[in-house]
Amino acid sequence: MSAELLKIYERLGAIARDALNYAMSIAEPGMPILELCEKVENRIRQSGAKPAFPVNVSINEVAAHYTATISDKSVIPKGAVVKIDLGAHIDGYIVDTAVTVTFNPMYSQLIKASMKALEAAQLSMKPGAALTSIGAQIERAIRSFGFKPIKNLSGHLIRRYVLHAGKSIPNYDNGDRQRIIEGEVYAVEPFSTNGAGYVDDGPQVTIYHLLKNPSPRDPHYDILSYISNEIGPLPFTPRWLVARFGEGVGNVINELYIKDYIYGYPVLVEHGKGLVSQVEDTFIITRMEPSQWSMCSLF
Repeated sequence: MSAELLKIYERLGAIARDALNYAMSIAEPGMPILELCEKVENRIRQSGAKPAFPVNVSINEVAAHYTATISDKSVIPKGAVVKIDLGAHIDGYIVDTAVTVTFNPMYSQLIKASMKALEAAQLSMKPGAALTSIGAQIERAIRSFGFKPIKNLSGHLIRRYVLHAGKSIPNYDNGDRQRIIEGEVYAVEPFSTNGAGYVDDGPQVTIYHLLKNPSPRDPHYDILSYISNEIGPLPFTPRWLVARFGEGVGNVINELYIKDYIYGYPVLVEHGKGLVSQVEDTFIITRMEPSQWSMCSLF
């Protein structure tokens, strides 16, 4: 990896870290989720990057993929466990990070389990390490607190403009003998739960991405071409289109989703309705000490 690209990642790490700190400083019970998402996304933009995906605010048994809808009226509940997952990119180079906050101290150990699992994974993120061995470290740390890892969620290899680039960092020992290679970029995200240990697709979709380059013959070509030109292949929310196309754009996006012009990410819900904690950081794999690989860490 070139020195110039490393500087871009260092800048992105600082932007994401600032946005995550900002999110934690303003999140509180009763706060509208729409307000939290939009304030954090604007913080990223004002720092000189773009959101790599809509800010996720996933509460209690919702593990991932919830962002505020166009007219979202939901608020952060009292005593909730709140996952805040955000990404930033510059010219398609991405960092991805998350933190969990709670407004009930009885859930602090659940969050600590995810944090300790991330710390354990960080020590293993070295060139040549088998993916399954990192998963084993994550699982061991989470189970030491009496919780379960979520087995069908994982960290992921990141490439330019590709958030999930094929290889996965499992949250348990899944037997994957693929190895980490110097120069790769990974997001590692341990999920811990007091529930069943896996998630199901919920009925709601709030985040999408474009499936193919639009053609002038496509329905709603104006919207599709705007997404292609302004957002590209990265995930987006209909909220980002309202200023240009009006609030009715949400109905158009749903139509395009049904017709397979765009892909939708279902909101993910813990199967046993258990509470879920997530922490996440982005790592560049080099020969340096592990503490120098971490791009966004608050810990």
